[in-house]
Amino acid sequence: MSTFKSDFLQVLNERGFIHQGTHLEGLDALAAREVVTGYIGFDATARSLHVGSLVQIIMLYWLQRTGHRPVALMGGGTTKVGDPTGKDTQRALLTDDDIRANIASIQGVFAKFLSFGSGPTDAMMVDNDVWLSKLGYVEFLRDCGTEFTINRMLSFDSVKLRLERESPMTFLEFNYMLMQAYDFHELYRRCGCRLQMGGSDQWGNIVNGVELCRRKDGIEVFGLTTPLLTTASGRKMGKTETGAVWLNEDLCSAYDYWQFWRNTEDADVGTMLSRFTTLAMAEVRRLAALGGAEINEAKKILATEATAWLHGRAAAEAAADTARKTFEQGDAASGLPSVDLARETLARGYPLLDAFLAVQLIASKSEGRRHMGSNALKINNETVTAERALTEADLGGGVIKLSVGKKKHALLRVR
Repeated sequence: MSTFKSDFLQVLNERGFIHQGTHLEGLDALAAREVVTGYIGFDATARSLHVGSLVQIIMLYWLQRTGHRPVALMGGGTTKVGDPTGKDTQRALLTDDDIRANIASIQGVFAKFLSFGSGPTDAMMVDNDVWLSKLGYVEFLRDCGTEFTINRMLSFDSVKLRLERESPMTFLEFNYMLMQAYDFHELYRRCGCRLQMGGSDQWGNIVNGVELCRRKDGIEVFGLTTPLLTTASGRKMGKTETGAVWLNEDLCSAYDYWQFWRNTEDADVGTMLSRFTTLAMAEVRRLAALGGAEINEAKKILATEATAWLHGRAAAEAAADTARKTFEQGDAASGLPSVDLARETLARGYPLLDAFLAVQLIASKSEGRRHMGSNALKINNETVTAERALTEADLGGGVIKLSVGKKKHALLRVR
């Protein structure tokens, strides 16, 4: 469908969030006449979500913004099994304590995007461990196992692709799609949930949930997926040379987060502005149409708006100011990521590559030597061509600025 009656689907469509739907006409009609409760599940495999999960969180934001009720489902139960989608090997199994700690760490991000409370459109946060860990095995098989055929389960990509690659799939992982389907059934029973959303790689799991609700509850529920987001060069969204871009501030500073968005490829600016900011689409189209050097101004707006949403406006503007001083003025700006160094250590001579490791600009000394060979390592904006020790002669204003290339910078603060 190119046009929708409901504000919810109209906004998602205009901003490029819609990939597939089980019955978009029916969902559109439902959302146009009443409040729809919809959910997305987030497994707790790490203590922070990464920027790739932001697509899903923002879908919940627009669901609420257009007058509906979002549910953020924490996967305390499903994390014990592990989603096999897109994996060649089984995920590492976490302990109950690890999962609880990860959920506690993850939860805070949602309050940046959703409004929680007890009103009809206030967001809810639920943990599927509440019901999944209480299911009796035989009871579950008798109640739900008869609703799924092995033939159909084998046809879904999460299973089929794994088997085609001749990668072992445990029976534990094979059950993941049944558990996710049961989540939809349980959320319908508990809070009248009629919609599950997710990335396009979750399509098979979502369809199973829609079918289970139809069979067990006699109700039509709906599934909706987003396209998996890749950059114009084909790289998976949220992956960088140094790893995932985390949403928790203790794992990724506001400045580093700002820099991630500032480094968006020219061809992706319009897509990123439409999906990761709340700017009006007319402004998005204007910025995306800029050419030449002007596109860099659009990238700065993208970086500031995306960072303000997660870290707050003040932190975003501070990051933008730090970047301006660093790149346009060459200053060792105070907002850069920093590591403290004892003056006594510097006085003895601090090995150059140890310093770059300490501020996490390189992952190994061999990587540092490769950067040095390509003239990418800099101290206080001066290229380094040979290994040496940092000394007090490198100190200026209490800091030493370290750089890899033009975009990665950090400070050693000498105390």
